[in-house]
Amino acid sequence: MPIPLQQRLQQIKNSPVAKTLTSLQCGIEKEGLRVGLRGRVSHEDHPKALGSSLTHGSITTDYSEALLEYITPVFQGPAPALKYMQELHSFSASQLQNIGEYVWPASMPCYLDGEDDIRIADFGSSNTGQLKHTYRVGLAWRYGKIMQSIAGLHFNFSPQDNFWPAYQQLLGDEQALWDFRSSQYFGLIRNFRRHSWVLLYLFGASPALDASFVKGRYVDLIKGVDNTLIGPYATSLRMSDLGYNNKVQSVLSLCFNDLENYAKSLEHAISTPLSQYETMGVKVDGQYRQLNANLLQIENEYYSDIRPKRVARPGQKPVHALKEGGVEYVEVRNIDLNPLLPLGIDEPQSHFINVFLTWCLFSNSPIISAQECDLIGTNQALVVRQGRKPGLMLETCSGPEQLQDLGLGIIKNLRLVAQIMPEKDAVLEAIEMMEARIKDASLTPSAQVLEAMEKGGLSHQQFVFELAKTHQTYHLQQGLSLQRRQELNDETQHSVAAQQRIETEQTENFDDFLANYLAQ
Repeated sequence: MPIPLQQRLQQIKNSPVAKTLTSLQCGIEKEGLRVGLRGRVSHEDHPKALGSSLTHGSITTDYSEALLEYITPVFQGPAPALKYMQELHSFSASQLQNIGEYVWPASMPCYLDGEDDIRIADFGSSNTGQLKHTYRVGLAWRYGKIMQSIAGLHFNFSPQDNFWPAYQQLLGDEQALWDFRSSQYFGLIRNFRRHSWVLLYLFGASPALDASFVKGRYVDLIKGVDNTLIGPYATSLRMSDLGYNNKVQSVLSLCFNDLENYAKSLEHAISTPLSQYETMGVKVDGQYRQLNANLLQIENEYYSDIRPKRVARPGQKPVHALKEGGVEYVEVRNIDLNPLLPLGIDEPQSHFINVFLTWCLFSNSPIISAQECDLIGTNQALVVRQGRKPGLMLETCSGPEQLQDLGLGIIKNLRLVAQIMPEKDAVLEAIEMMEARIKDASLTPSAQVLEAMEKGGLSHQQFVFELAKTHQTYHLQQGLSLQRRQELNDETQHSVAAQQRIETEQTENFDDFLANYLAQ
């Protein structure tokens, strides 16, 4: 029989589990396009002063050569993760300033002069580098380059290792520990999918875009200043059908109910040919167009708002790592960059995401039926396009309910969970801040972005580029200690040497390397 949340929390509070919740582990990954002095996407190589994008542990590139990605290690809470992220920004700002570049702080890109304006990331001549590049070439052939210019923020979450055996004992579960941990993470994932619309409402910050992003397509947006298109009630156009969404992947219907079915679904997708991709060709005139002609080239191609993750061994496929060792952490992927914030995210938002995920973990989480899965998709589509519309109704298994009522119900539960959270006062303060946004949509980042654009009479391009320059000044003013700057310089040099070593020492040709990788 399912146990009510309040009873579960009381059990935790009175058990050894409470001592394991003194901190929650988190890491942050943040993307941002490099732009030049005119606010146009950079066509230049990844800056040498930032090291090798292949081997640097903290500063790399994502889809395009211009799409920087900053990655923090795992920390025991949001504050040190954000401090590390700030150091990466301050270091890179000093290097980008020297070459006349900035980091675009919004999720939706700057003005783009067609597909040719975007240069696919180059990771060098090693087999690993060619694999990463060829995968991105495949994305370009399958979905076009424009969609890949979007930037986002990923939030990685996991309790400490000592939490799992204590929690398993509390629940009286007798599975192998890794099976228990994976089943609990999938319970979290199911609840996340049910309620993640609230994060889109609270943190969506892409209600407008430059019309060049949708050039030649009909879109139901209204015209703003100059080349700007606006969703009047939109929260996150990045997460709408205009952004990370495509019809081919909609047929996948990956099952997030348990690890076995999730892994089977992914393995089926990465091993099943699709006729339109076969027609496209894999290697044509000696050049790779994609890694293979399957529904997914590799697991990472599947776009989802949350992923179960495990750190894989070098050369190991992610799905095999999951099957071998179980889920190690979850990666939240539906978070827009907030262009009004220098880092795109702040501490209150991080605390809120932490308590939200903890609630998802501790709440009852029944299996998601096909009907509920459809409701989840409907609600997400409504919130990204109309989330701030007064009186908006969302679908639930028991009938339609107002977004505001559902949101305040979530807030009530989060206040209960906050009582057992590390940094309880900061968490409660974050919850209070988000409750205000649910009651008053004008306080949401999406509303604030539109208000600032309207107040300044600015286009999306003008508004975000001004913020890019403001944020670079801020990052330069934060400064770095001589020791920390030296550490980051050393990491840069070591990454360059590591790439050179990999390229020099490899003996296997790429065709064989790729065949062996895909044959796993």
